[in-house]
Amino acid sequence: MADIFIISAPSGAGKSSLIDALIEKDSRLKKSVSVTTRLPREGEQHGQHYVFTDETDFQKRLNNGEFLEHAQVHGNWYGTSKVLFESELTNNNDLILEIDYQGAQVVRSLYAASISIFILPPSKALLRSRLEKRNTDNTTTIEQRLTAASTEIAHISEYRYVTINDNFDDALADIQAIVRSTRLAAHSHEGERIVKDFLKDD
Repeated sequence: MADIFIISAPSGAGKSSLIDALIEKDSRLKKSVSVTTRLPREGEQHGQHYVFTDETDFQKRLNNGEFLEHAQVHGNWYGTSKVLFESELTNNNDLILEIDYQGAQVVRSLYAASISIFILPPSKALLRSRLEKRNTDNTTTIEQRLTAASTEIAHISEYRYVTINDNFDDALADIQAIVRSTRLAAHSHEGERIVKDFLKDD
């Protein structure tokens, strides 16, 4: 079975950029593409960054039990498709879930061996600056995101690892080290497979 990596962070902390860079450097990692009612941002592509839909369709999927986890964040719905999730695991791809603390709680309850990582911004002031420079939200929305960030950070003790995205390359190296150490662990899925192969005839 593949490894599952949960990555959470406040909006503006840089998790999407870090995940994209991580996947670019590691072909064994795949991102679980979430379904969302949020409108696409500039450069985002349907099916690659998110599966974009409207609230009616999302609620229909929810009622049909199609989501592994779901949550409402900043007024928009997000959900992890069970079909897409299980498809990647079946293909033995190590999977990244870019979800908030609510979704992380659900996934950990279902997959206790999942590895959870929280990305912190270096300070509240810098997070505000990043949100403003992103130029996608008005002042009211930015304040809402900062308030939400405090709520999310309050759950940091639930995560196994934490990295601070002050320097992008350093934060990326931290996450790469976590992925590598997980694969090298004696109880890793890959290690267990090889051990079983050697011992099956003994």
